[in-house]
Amino acid sequence: MSLDTLPRAARNNHRRDRPPGRLWRSRLDVKAMPYALVSPYFLLFAAFGLFPLAFTLYYSLYDYDLAGDTEWAGLGNYTALLTDEDFWNAVTNTVGIFLLATIPQMLMALFLANALNKKFRWRLPIRMSVLLPLVTSVVAVAVVFTQLFARDWGLVNWVLGMFGVEKINWRAERLPSWLAIAAMVDWRWTGYNAIIFLAGMQTIPKDLYEAAAIDGASRRRQFWQITLPMLRPTMIFVVLNSTIGGLTLFSEPTTFYNGNVDGGSQGQFQTVAMFVVKQGFREFDYGYAAAAAWLLFLLILIGAAVNFLFVRRIGGAK
Repeated sequence: MSLDTLPRAARNNHRRDRPPGRLWRSRLDVKAMPYALVSPYFLLFAAFGLFPLAFTLYYSLYDYDLAGDTEWAGLGNYTALLTDEDFWNAVTNTVGIFLLATIPQMLMALFLANALNKKFRWRLPIRMSVLLPLVTSVVAVAVVFTQLFARDWGLVNWVLGMFGVEKINWRAERLPSWLAIAAMVDWRWTGYNAIIFLAGMQTIPKDLYEAAAIDGASRRRQFWQITLPMLRPTMIFVVLNSTIGGLTLFSEPTTFYNGNVDGGSQGQFQTVAMFVVKQGFREFDYGYAAAAAWLLFLLILIGAAVNFLFVRRIGGAK
């Protein structure tokens, strides 16, 4: 018989019979152990997340250069950024590439996950194969896509030339460079998001689909009326994660321009993350770079909030 099934008086007598040290250890185990188990995450976050944030915020209020000289600037770095055309150019590029990459990526990942959720032969190898682009080196991906989008002998221009389209200099113009980088991002991350969507679809009860099929609902209607509403929590996670990754985009556009953070000859595809690195490690203006990093953080919060409110309403959420 367990202690919980005993009458209250018997339970109290049982507790009084325990040695004081054992009772103290039992209470400590129940109350303190959960905090001890989760404490490593908070300690790591404090060391590698919270401290860098506070450190960056502190130096964003100073003029801080390579020599280590600091001079109080207050909000001077922020006001200078708000009137800096190069910074707003980077913001425009970041948002443009984010929209061109994220919207198609989410749609492709969703429909790919829906296709992988069906029964067919060799399901496990095929599902695992969609993660191959993710484990590929960013440098290797950049080399391949640089060849594909080359102006004179790239495969993309060759295919477009078959339809009478003139050769496009994908690096020299803003919109073409956005499309090329967005294609690189989509190729690399669509499979990853598809697997997350697939995991969410696996948790949807099969009884719902069986009942809908009995009522005569087609597979398309089941997808829109059952899959999407039930997948809303997973979609919120994927969209927020993609928002953070898209607005901090750095590796793909940098490698697309041979490792240069200028983002093209006129900064036509320089992102905010590239702007921060340029200001901090080429111009050695650490205070200005720290302020730009905090404005990027604010941009991420705004983008995440907008996407959260948008996705939350899918499927009739209030």
